[in-house]
Amino acid sequence: MKLWSTPSSPDGSHVRLEERSLSTLFGSVGVPSGGASAFRRFLAFVGPGYLVSVGYMDPGNWATDLQGGAGFGYQLLSVILLSNIMAVILQALSARLGIATDRDLAQSCRDYFPRPINLLLWLACELAIIACDLAEVIGAAIALQLLFGLPLLAGALVSALDAFLVLGLMGRGFRYLEAMIIALLMVIALCFAVQLVAAAPLVAAVVRGFIPTTQIVTDPKMLYVAIGIIGATVMPHNLYLHSSIVQTRAYERTPSGRREALRWATLDSTIALTLALFVNAAILIVAAAAFHGGPHSDVAELEDAFRLLSPVLGMGIASTLFAVALLAAGTNSTITGTLAGQIVMEGFVRLRMPPWARRLLTRGLAILPVIAATVLFGDRSVGKLLMFSQVVLSMQLPFAVIPLVWFVSNRKRMGAFAISRGSAAVAWVVAAIILVLNLQLLYSSFAG
Repeated sequence: MKLWSTPSSPDGSHVRLEERSLSTLFGSVGVPSGGASAFRRFLAFVGPGYLVSVGYMDPGNWATDLQGGAGFGYQLLSVILLSNIMAVILQALSARLGIATDRDLAQSCRDYFPRPINLLLWLACELAIIACDLAEVIGAAIALQLLFGLPLLAGALVSALDAFLVLGLMGRGFRYLEAMIIALLMVIALCFAVQLVAAAPLVAAVVRGFIPTTQIVTDPKMLYVAIGIIGATVMPHNLYLHSSIVQTRAYERTPSGRREALRWATLDSTIALTLALFVNAAILIVAAAAFHGGPHSDVAELEDAFRLLSPVLGMGIASTLFAVALLAAGTNSTITGTLAGQIVMEGFVRLRMPPWARRLLTRGLAILPVIAATVLFGDRSVGKLLMFSQVVLSMQLPFAVIPLVWFVSNRKRMGAFAISRGSAAVAWVVAAIILVLNLQLLYSSFAG
């Protein structure tokens, strides 16, 4: 059996051809030679961070940010900032694992954990992907309804066809996929920049919102939304995704080559996640400025926000921009969800499935709750379903975060690329915050 001929990963193992993460895309993006400028070499690594950032501004984020801004003003901006900082740290660790070991997070789990634990982790991650896909289905269906008057159920079914979009882009090359992602992200950012200007929030109030308060933890309703924001922002499947797609770059598989790749990949994801912070904060700020403290402070549905934004902000195009950005977010999330699903399935259980089949299966499982909720409770129920999906995501986070931190702290696994004790302490604090918030949410739910 043919082995990969480049140098082994830090733990001393070689990577077989069929064992490469996303084997058809592995090392497919060229990197300029050492004589090229630093900027040109950095540009070669730009892309994976933006694919990862998609999960931090998908339709699920919109629901939580909208509800947080309308209900609690600017207070939950501190949660958005905290979750973004955690995202930057965790995604940097994810990139480190992939670049240093040539294994994604799912493969690393399969290599080192017993089969029962791997099955548990796989099922937890699949549940998270379905919850994420549920948000995408709802977001895309609502956007199609708002823009074109398509019934919600029809929009949900149409959204299943996006698998062919993903296939077409992947067939042309990974850079085409990244280019489309970045273009749609720019559309989202531009739409909210215009709305932010129209909302004209009080700068002092916005700044105060970035300072945490104890009320976030003591108020069960606010805590529920805060957990939803963290669940919608720090995506479990993104940790698997990032550890894989950073390997699409054809950097030298040597210690110096890996260090350079890690430096550029970390910069790429940090810049991309800063854009995600802007978008998430803008959604909450617009909702707070438009709805909080007035007759619409209970706005929690995307449809209501669409209907009210133009008259409240006094700008006719505001609602249309909202819907266009929502459709762009749903489309982007589809692409990354497909890749993450493929990585997780192949990594944990070595089960290979055509991308279109994998996409239709996951999308089908996500569509069923939407159909059931719509038939039983009407269109208005999908907003609550969207919010619930983000809490489910948050509950799955420890199953991805704890193995990731354990691996990158392990010198036997990572060699010289293991993180320092100080960095490990910070990473474990992040994991602890996630665990504590989830436990507090469970307590509040049962106590209530």
